[in-house]
Amino acid sequence: MSKLGVVTCQVLELEFAHVLLNDPKVAEIWVVHDEFSEELIHILENTNLKQVHRITKIDEFNPDKTNGLIVLVRVMKLGLHSNIAILRSGVAKAVKEISSFVDAVFLGYGLCGNAFKDRKELFKGIGVPVSLPMENEDPVDDCVGLIIGGRDNYYSEQCFCAGTMFINSGFSRHWENFLSLDIPEKLIHKKEKILHCLMGNYERALLLPTNILGEDELRKNTEGFNEKFDLKIASRPGTLALFENAWEIAKSNAEGL
Repeated sequence: MSKLGVVTCQVLELEFAHVLLNDPKVAEIWVVHDEFSEELIHILENTNLKQVHRITKIDEFNPDKTNGLIVLVRVMKLGLHSNIAILRSGVAKAVKEISSFVDAVFLGYGLCGNAFKDRKELFKGIGVPVSLPMENEDPVDDCVGLIIGGRDNYYSEQCFCAGTMFINSGFSRHWENFLSLDIPEKLIHKKEKILHCLMGNYERALLLPTNILGEDELRKNTEGFNEKFDLKIASRPGTLALFENAWEIAKSNAEGL
């Protein structure tokens, strides 16, 4: 029995649901249940494909000895990257807590504004391997770079249209929550004005469909967002290749291979 810990942002809940449910090596899934993991748990339980355990605290993780891979998941609040210090400290704390119960940890993050550029120092002394999605020798930039297929693709689309809002599965499902982030209470009455000011230089929404969420679903999910900010809609095929490769590496770490 090997145990893999996952610490991820809500944005990648569909991607993690995909690998957890379709990987035959995964025997059991344990999820720390809170408001941030509610959607992932709902997706996992609705399929009835794998045994899913809800726990309220990580130290309730107590799987029976069994063949296969046991996965323990902690989902973090989306949008923590808006404050790099909070993102770093929050993820570092979560990794430290989960590392005592697993053989390896997989981070559902990229560099995220260079929050994890010095990840070896940040996770020093953890005692188990800590990995995140990589492109060659470097971590992916963020959840967009992960799904668009790497830095060159990301950069080329930014060069083509600097005012591009990239739409992956997670953003399409949580865009309303993103728009509520980091607006002080005293400015709530000016929320719409602030949002339109922040979005003033954006011209298009670039959809990144994959086999877990297609173009039609992305369009439907973000219809309100695109209309709100008068964005032109374009589409470019996304990919799960970097994510799935990172998943395989994380499993190998847990299995000691």
